[in-house]
Amino acid sequence: MSEQLASIAAAEHLDRDAPMPLHAQVSEQIRHRIVSGDWPAHYRLRSEPELATELGISRGTLRRALSTLIRDGLLVQVRGRGTFVTSTTLEPSIAQKLTTLSEDFARQGVEVVTEMRTREVIAAPSPVAALLDLRPGQAVLHLERLRSTQDGPVAWLVNYVRTDLAPGLERHDFATGSLFGTLENEYGLKISNGRRTFSASGARGAIAAALGVPEGFPLLYLEQITYLDDGRPVEYSDVWIHSDRMRVTSLLSRR
Repeated sequence: MSEQLASIAAAEHLDRDAPMPLHAQVSEQIRHRIVSGDWPAHYRLRSEPELATELGISRGTLRRALSTLIRDGLLVQVRGRGTFVTSTTLEPSIAQKLTTLSEDFARQGVEVVTEMRTREVIAAPSPVAALLDLRPGQAVLHLERLRSTQDGPVAWLVNYVRTDLAPGLERHDFATGSLFGTLENEYGLKISNGRRTFSASGARGAIAAALGVPEGFPLLYLEQITYLDDGRPVEYSDVWIHSDRMRVTSLLSRR
């Protein structure tokens, strides 16, 4: 049984003799996973055929369960992508090419210096493990980096990368190299798509100190999950951007 379904089964078994319909039982179990935080915002559920098979129910029963949660605003279905746990904040759809900051800077001819603050293999924190479809405590590469231009610090980046897909990744130099480029060129992984969420965040603690701004200074916060072409999540990141030194621009098309 998958980790996702195992977590449901661990909470409560389906009782086919109970007066509560099966679809309602499944809805309640998934609701419990979301409310408890086991499945955080942006967590992607497995495909309907996989979920139905592993739960031992029909796809029609599963669809009724998911429909209830979609109606209640706990889940959202994205055509061609799957079903996700919703965020608590409003998220506009932003069409943007999936590139790293280092790739963007290089393309624009901007000289940037990257300072590596942390590079270590750790046990994945529970929310990160869930988003990356890992077992609790499974190993990930944890990176913390500061990017600066001639004007000063512009971004603080924190990455968590699956080491089961890229063994030995911690030996690479990400102060000078691109994380995505290394995954693609050194490990043959095909990065296909990602999900980015932008929001405002007040600078706090170590992040404020690293970016050289006072407490409460307005930062642009970016949360990202990156997927391979086979649908597996490979990387999760948090990025805080100095709002006075860097702007994020999207080129949009109405059709």
